Amino acid sequence: MSPLVVVMGVSGSGKSTVGAALARRLGVPFEDGDDLHPPENVAKMAAGHPLDDDDRRPWLDAVGTWLAGHPAGGVVACSALRRAYRDRLRGHAPGVRFLLLTGSPEVIARRQADRPGHFMPASLLRSQLATLEPLQPDEDGVALDVDQGVDRIVQGYVESTVS
Repeated sequence: MSPLVVVMGVSGSGKSTVGAALARRLGVPFEDGDDLHPPENVAKMAAGHPLDDDDRRPWLDAVGTWLAGHPAGGVVACSALRRAYRDRLRGHAPGVRFLLLTGSPEVIARRQADRPGHFMPASLLRSQLATLEPLQPDEDGVALDVDQGVDRIVQGYVESTVS
């Protein structure tokens, strides 16, 4: 079975870095979900305003379409903060698995500070943490702490798929 994986979590958790490394490890394409945002969403976030569900719908559909277009496998970085957003992605790609990157607010804030110039300002971390709904027992996925090296996170994900 070909892996379809969404690397999810709040901004600054390392979705893009971990996603790219995981895709290399699995030998499948990688897409940064940030690149699928419509320009209006990027402008809204850059101005310090959180997205609402109406803003997210077309973006989630673009991410879901990307997943559905890669039946041989693929990894996409996408916040997927709420269950409803993950359900929407599963509507496009029913076999998708999730890797939730978790960490303390302090660790995430430190990581955000290390990436100047990103359109998502650190000021939105609080709203993202408030929005985050952890994976539920009936959701296919695993949560791993970001306060470890990328290789360990990737290895942890791979090991979770065989257990």
